[in-house]
Amino acid sequence: MNNSHFSTNHNIRFPFAHTFSFVARDADTGQLGVAVQSHWFSTGSLVTWGEAGVGVVATQSMVEVSYGPLGLEGMRQGISPQSVLDDLLAKDDGRELRQVAMVNSSGLVAAHTGARCIAEAGHEIGEQFSAQANMMLKNSVWHAMADAFRSTKGELSERLMVALEAAQNEGGDIRGKQSAAMLVVEGNKQPHPWQGITLDLRVDDHPEPLQELRRLLKVNKAYQSMNAGDAYLADGKIDEAFNAYNLAASLAPEIVELPFWQAVTLAESGKVTESLPVFKMVFAADKNWVELLKRLPAAGLLKVSDSDLQLILNQ
Repeated sequence: MNNSHFSTNHNIRFPFAHTFSFVARDADTGQLGVAVQSHWFSTGSLVTWGEAGVGVVATQSMVEVSYGPLGLEGMRQGISPQSVLDDLLAKDDGRELRQVAMVNSSGLVAAHTGARCIAEAGHEIGEQFSAQANMMLKNSVWHAMADAFRSTKGELSERLMVALEAAQNEGGDIRGKQSAAMLVVEGNKQPHPWQGITLDLRVDDHPEPLQELRRLLKVNKAYQSMNAGDAYLADGKIDEAFNAYNLAASLAPEIVELPFWQAVTLAESGKVTESLPVFKMVFAADKNWVELLKRLPAAGLLKVSDSDLQLILNQ
């Protein structure tokens, strides 16, 4: 199979990214998210688009990528998703090959499944969400996604993840699986379009892309906890900072950098004794952390006495 396909006018080539995806707004937080899995390389670079306080877009099937940025541009101007989508479809000779869904910051939704999308293909629009899929093994995939999203509580990222897993459990893409992605942005508009991104994860090529995406969600949460710890520390909330650092380390114990910075924070906060076993564990995993620690005082990132520094290095 070729890596792309001709449009109806045979002068433009489009990526052949048949897939299943989900777009949604979280009614509680206002966050907007889009998630996807496909048997196609790097589906996230084609399908998922979003901007904080504006909306999210999934463009798939015979992908016309411009539906992503142009859809966001229209919603940014305050035009409803349905009007934006209608305008884009009216100008597209290949509209019957497209599958597109949008939701804006108010929760308005629009979706389109072209008549020439390869079966099984369809979509289901619900309250502030749309599930869509094409080239599926069964015509129940998008309904399974919608049901899973409705019945799941918690963070938007988790609800999107469960929806993708439900699609795969229902049979998923008839060709199999290769890549996945998830993008979540804040509900409030930001000064610049690159701001307000809560998470942006991609699995470009993997035998189990959803399993890998779920693992990355956990790692992302660990790093968010580290960032929260830094914020607490800057505000002088030492106990809250340590709790956040401990959570980060527990979520991703295989990443030794997380406890390293936790130990640095302990030492800088006057808790050198408490930091020593953490440093010892990190140094045992990789001696390069010893060398990095030596470089921190010159950068102003570790303010301890010379004797305490030597005590740490002796670990």
